Amino acid sequence: MALTDTSSTRTIVAPRLKGTPRMSRRTTRLVWGIPYGVFTAAIAIIFLYPLVWTTVSSFSPQAGSAQTDGWGFGNYVSLANFQAGIWVYIGNSLFVSLVTVLLTLVVSFLGGYAFARFQFPGKNVLFLLVLAILMVPYATLLIPLYVILNAVGLQNSLLGVALVLTMFQLPFSMFMMRISFESIPRELDEAALVDGCNSFSALWRVLLPAVKPGLITVGLFAFLTAWNDFIAPLILINDTNRMTLPLAVANLRGQVMGVIDYGATEAGVVVLALPCVVLFLVLQRHYVRGFMSGAFKG
Repeated sequence: MALTDTSSTRTIVAPRLKGTPRMSRRTTRLVWGIPYGVFTAAIAIIFLYPLVWTTVSSFSPQAGSAQTDGWGFGNYVSLANFQAGIWVYIGNSLFVSLVTVLLTLVVSFLGGYAFARFQFPGKNVLFLLVLAILMVPYATLLIPLYVILNAVGLQNSLLGVALVLTMFQLPFSMFMMRISFESIPRELDEAALVDGCNSFSALWRVLLPAVKPGLITVGLFAFLTAWNDFIAPLILINDTNRMTLPLAVANLRGQVMGVIDYGATEAGVVVLALPCVVLFLVLQRHYVRGFMSGAFKG
């Protein structure tokens, strides 16, 4: 509140009461913080409950499973001894996932840089064609891709599965890398060129560290997709020794006379989920920063 003295035109400012804004902020934080905390805790419980229940059930005794008496690792032993062995299927899934991540990172990194920094005829049309892959249902492309892979000798091949999964990852990955590069000022490129770098050196030494969060986000999504994918290996793989882990766990469900081994299946789900959870927790900070890339561009 301000009082004006008309005789001397001086302004007298009333002293602000100490503590009032601070108390109001605390009250506001308390009023909104409690419902927010309850809501987020409820969402966390809803999402974590199935994973926790599956993990506990994989160790608990169950009728019709390898762990019928007491708590133990019987279901995991049954999973490890299924057909070719769990380590063979984990190795197959790791190969497919790592090749998919490598190809996705290389292609999306170079493609995103080209779309963000260069001007060439048909640039926007080509980018829309890349994004158009997202508009086509995933399953409808697998049969034509099966025919193509069979023609080039990659049918029933883990490398063929990785190439297919890479193709489906490229639209999202290219989009992510383009906005990551566009969020970096062009003056950074120009400063590197003035200092004596060529285009490749500037890309490798200057821009690569700047788009690292975007690359981690792209790599994480590519790994999760390749590690958990079921349809592509189901269509493209015929040899039981080349099955990926999701396909092996699905085959494990029905063994003798259609009886489902729920214990071994739950153990397989835990093994499938564990790398995904660990990777997400380790890379969570970079993952969030990658999604924020380009949000405040300009």
